[in-house]
Amino acid sequence: MHMDWADRPKAGQERNGGAAAGPAVLTTAAMRALEAAAIARGVVGGAELMERAGAGVVAAILAEWPPLAATPGRADILCGPGNNGGDGFVVARLLAARGWDVRVWHWGAGEPLPPAAEAMRARWLGLGPIHPLPRTSPGSGLAGHAPAPALGAGDLAVDALIGIGLARPATALAPLFRRWSPPGRAWHTVAIDVPTGIDADTGLPPPGADGRPPAPPCAFDADLTVTFHAPKPGHRAHGGAPPIGRVRVAGIGLPAGG
Repeated sequence: MHMDWADRPKAGQERNGGAAAGPAVLTTAAMRALEAAAIARGVVGGAELMERAGAGVVAAILAEWPPLAATPGRADILCGPGNNGGDGFVVARLLAARGWDVRVWHWGAGEPLPPAAEAMRARWLGLGPIHPLPRTSPGSGLAGHAPAPALGAGDLAVDALIGIGLARPATALAPLFRRWSPPGRAWHTVAIDVPTGIDADTGLPPPGADGRPPAPPCAFDADLTVTFHAPKPGHRAHGGAPPIGRVRVAGIGLPAGG
């Protein structure tokens, strides 16, 4: 069962996913610059980075909850319109290869994706369908489906909607937060890089135009957040508390000194 936050281990330090450690902390801008420089120098390609990121997320999930390695369940993967969504398509494919029952949901389906993310979307489509969630009213994309996912204690909901670089409140996605990360859920929730609705540099939801914080639910509530290369400043603002939860850092082959 999903534990109350008070019962969770308070992870004062991030757990490293087992790859070469990066710097102690890296801002969103610095992380993007590091990735861009590595790609420009030919150290790694964008699609390869995405494959490594997805593999790192799956490895972190199985390290966090070892019984899931032996007993695959159902996973709902929420993919967005950018590279974070591309990571989600990789996670979906890798979990399916391990015997999971995977459903992929795409917020902004039908819109162009960055090239690497589009390649990962195409690879997933060779395995299974994508359920569209419209940009303007994502809750309407749930019409015809049960009002809550039939997920249990051995199952997952994975947030690959936005990732780092959120600039405004994610209030339009509140229906998705209510459905896949409600209080008292029985399943595990995982965010890729940072829970959607949270600024990776502050650990807080971006304020609205009036300067006030958005009304809840304003973020995906993650039991586990898997970030890449190094923690971001916002990951350290919660210490295992909601909505970021425990943090694992997965290496993706970037220079350790970046």
